[in-house]
Amino acid sequence: MGTSARRQPHNRAGDAGGSRSRGADRIRRTPQGALAAPVPTDFYPDVDTEQVGAIVERRFMQWILHGDCRPGQQISALELSRQFGVSLSAVRDYLNRFPRYGLLERRPSGAWIFKGFTEEFAEELCEVRTMFELRSALRFITLPDDEHAWDELARIKREHLALLEEAETRFTDFSALDQRLHRCINDASRNRFFVGFYDVISMIFHYHYQWNKRDERERNIVAMREHLTYIDALQSRNASAVAKSCNAHLATARQTLLASIRRF
Repeated sequence: MGTSARRQPHNRAGDAGGSRSRGADRIRRTPQGALAAPVPTDFYPDVDTEQVGAIVERRFMQWILHGDCRPGQQISALELSRQFGVSLSAVRDYLNRFPRYGLLERRPSGAWIFKGFTEEFAEELCEVRTMFELRSALRFITLPDDEHAWDELARIKREHLALLEEAETRFTDFSALDQRLHRCINDASRNRFFVGFYDVISMIFHYHYQWNKRDERERNIVAMREHLTYIDALQSRNASAVAKSCNAHLATARQTLLASIRRF
């Protein structure tokens, strides 16, 4: 992340002489009384300034991938907030994205029920995903050279190459890398609907991948290679190559998802 946010004083009423900052010990002044330049200890650590929504999304995905969540299972927002170390309202805001798609159901008691997915739902999802991601990928190649997304794409490529070298033993690490690549591409759209929809896409695809362990290593290796072709196309800024590699990779992902649902 970039530079962390500087600590801001929190005023407390009732002190002699007016309001006084609870963070006064963090505010240093020069002998002339002017505010001194900040030093590293004046800043919150990165974890304090990371967007709460991003924290919830990442930890919810980890919970989905490493948990034992099955259709019909009850989900406790309170328990998740404790596990994730975030507020209950942050978890509720995140979960509220999913009922409209039929993935979660909110009960009058306040509990959430995980509904699962149908093949028809998956077909519709894949169709919309292809439209959104292709638009995002074509938007990506118009970004200026100094855009941060290019640096992130280069890092993701290096990590793919490293993972591919150790794919025989580390193939299960692919899920996180897959999520980062598609998030990076979709974020380039600058479209709030595309970006918001990606949360649903990510949860569904990775949820079903965890239950379909058949040929998991081979599938992940194929996907890594498709990703590298896709990344090369993006870096070339060739629209035709981008469209071809994007469509090919998403077609493979669609087949894998449908196969997972049929075996679920």
